[in-house]
Amino acid sequence: MASLDIDPDKVCFVIARFRELEEEDLIEDPDAEEQDEPDLDHGEAFESLEDGEEGVDPLREELEGFIDSLPEDEQIEMIALAWLGRGDFDKEEWADVLEAAAERHNERTPAYLLGMPRLSDFLEEGLVAFGLSCADFDENRI
Repeated sequence: MASLDIDPDKVCFVIARFRELEEEDLIEDPDAEEQDEPDLDHGEAFESLEDGEEGVDPLREELEGFIDSLPEDEQIEMIALAWLGRGDFDKEEWADVLEAAAERHNERTPAYLLGMPRLSDFLEEGLVAFGLSCADFDENRI
């Protein structure tokens, strides 16, 4: 039987912080009807994170640092949960999802996750697949 090893509060923390980024319009909404210009370079924001340029949002830095500080197995589960919630896999394929995420895991995991549009929705759906939710999440426990 598939089980989730990462503490759901860690996932809920990422969900809550990512939603704050979305509210600040720092994460582009792919469903937005009006856009001034199409964003053809999705990696530009992440290059600035990697290059250490000033002007990076502190909330984004906090979230990237949090994900980066997770043990490798928890980073892998975070990716797998996002894929599960996105509908790429079913819960019955959890072992396969973990294996695929482990094969693709690298030092760019925080940038990969933060670059995923609707990450918070995907992670939340991934938790729901395990019968979990963030309803009782207390950010102060992290």
